[in-house]
Amino acid sequence: MQQKLDGCQLADVFRLQKTLSTLARESLSKSDLASATAAVEAAIAKSQNACAIRRAAIPSSIHYPENLPVSGRASEIAKLLAEHQVVIVAGDTGSGKTTQLPKICLEAGFGIRGLIGHTQPRRLAALSVATRIAEELGCELGGGVGSQIRFKDNTSTQSFLKLMTDGILLAEIQQDKFLNKYEVLIIDEAHERSLNIDFLLGYLKQLLSKRKNLKLIVTSATIDVDKFSRHFEDAP
Repeated sequence: MQQKLDGCQLADVFRLQKTLSTLARESLSKSDLASATAAVEAAIAKSQNACAIRRAAIPSSIHYPENLPVSGRASEIAKLLAEHQVVIVAGDTGSGKTTQLPKICLEAGFGIRGLIGHTQPRRLAALSVATRIAEELGCELGGGVGSQIRFKDNTSTQSFLKLMTDGILLAEIQQDKFLNKYEVLIIDEAHERSLNIDFLLGYLKQLLSKRKNLKLIVTSATIDVDKFSRHFEDAP
């Protein structure tokens, strides 16, 4: 049963592992063990089904606008993401990093077992970026591509990508300190160095050692890339 967890949502894995460990330690009657095992199997099936719903919502083919600099380095970025837990991406305004990085993550296989979380410093940016990416992927906004700002959550069980303000992600830490629902986090416009962004970067640096299955992408203006790289142990 332990092997089945590999197909479950990351948010469910720890809880299910804990339950399985408890069952292995406790001395239960045959009927109680059968009942508990059936409950775990049902929870695993439900979690696997949630992954299947996300998988079905992801477009079968992903295209990158040829005129954007990031598009030409999509394969390189995907390779770095596969080999490293943290990747720093530097690019000027208009380079395509904001809209294309989530698509690169999708094509690399992320977004099924957990969300690709994508933060923006401002509400309007979060909403407009979500709209743009949904259009490029041919997805319904609020379906595969969702967004959340203060007082408005436009995500669903289909959502594999979630645009949000950095304040929303900070608030989620209070409910889930391990941010288990996320498979990838993209902290965009990190060079703005707001209090929210600085706190997030400090928190995530500590979290990464505990969440080895979490990937982090930090985007920054070129001038700051070395500073952010050093912060995350010389990340590429």
